[in-house]
Amino acid sequence: MRIAQITAGATSTGTGLLYERMTLLLSQSGQQIFPIIDHDPGHEVRLRAAALTPTVLDFGGLLDFSTKKGIRQVLKAQKAQIALAWTGRAAGFLPDGPWIKIGRMDGYHGFHEFGHCAYLAGSTRNIASYIAASGFPKANVLYLPDFVDDFSREDPVSRATLGVPEEAPLLLGLGPLHRANGFDMLIRAVALLPDMYCVIAGEGPERAALTRLIGELSLGERVRLVGERRDTGALLKAADVFVCPSRLAPLGSAVLEAFSAQTPVLAANVEGATGVIRDGEEGLLVPVNDPAALASAARQIFDDMRLRVKLALAARQRFVEEFSQKAVLAAWLEVLQKLAP
Repeated sequence: MRIAQITAGATSTGTGLLYERMTLLLSQSGQQIFPIIDHDPGHEVRLRAAALTPTVLDFGGLLDFSTKKGIRQVLKAQKAQIALAWTGRAAGFLPDGPWIKIGRMDGYHGFHEFGHCAYLAGSTRNIASYIAASGFPKANVLYLPDFVDDFSREDPVSRATLGVPEEAPLLLGLGPLHRANGFDMLIRAVALLPDMYCVIAGEGPERAALTRLIGELSLGERVRLVGERRDTGALLKAADVFVCPSRLAPLGSAVLEAFSAQTPVLAANVEGATGVIRDGEEGLLVPVNDPAALASAARQIFDDMRLRVKLALAARQRFVEEFSQKAVLAAWLEVLQKLAP
């Protein structure tokens, strides 16, 4: 297949990272891929390092007529069969032509920016259902999932380097320190679990507030803010439970990474988590903004060895079947091959 992968306004994390990973995976599978990006030096360098040649365009405001023209030139010259926009900003510049126009959504927001697309794809089944329920023709709603690295063979990070006793129960939080990620709820839950430790890896504007909260609750010995880390797999393998206390989120890759590492998952029941976690199967779900419920569920996982093993094994199986590189590539190719003219 001849596929143009188009993005604009995506950051070096989140959608931008997933765009790069999927672009490379499709290319490595033998598809003819034509990346079209905005002025993001990181994207450009990493794509060129993988022997892809991105077209860099402005993706400016209402008076930017050159970007749509530039995209059309690439699509025509490369005889593209599919033009896939990864952001609403990118979709707004898609030109009409013989190619199939697809917009891919990774959140629960309006799809007016994707209005020129013949098809809309959700990055989770729940998002795909949301698109259909919002009025987009159901027959034209697709599911194009994300994949994450397989951390099953990672060695755990040394707990001593984290300031955590070797035998202590360890909860792990991962992600930017934003209020939406709910790490204050995780800290308050730890206050109700006097034998447990907690490590939160990430940086962001809430660091000062979380540090104050740790001090106010006298948790300085048991809760560690370790900053942004690159050893996600090693952290997950060292933890007993991965906790995702988000207040509002689509699907963070950390949940899927925990699945891959076979680390039991405990999450607040926001849209992203409920889209992949079946309560009592791949993880436990609790109400949002409820530290007592988080604490109770964490205690349940630690006290019930059978439950802990069941959650870990089911999550790993779900990863292999649906979110591994092999499974996601197969899902994408099956969908796109049916559409390619």
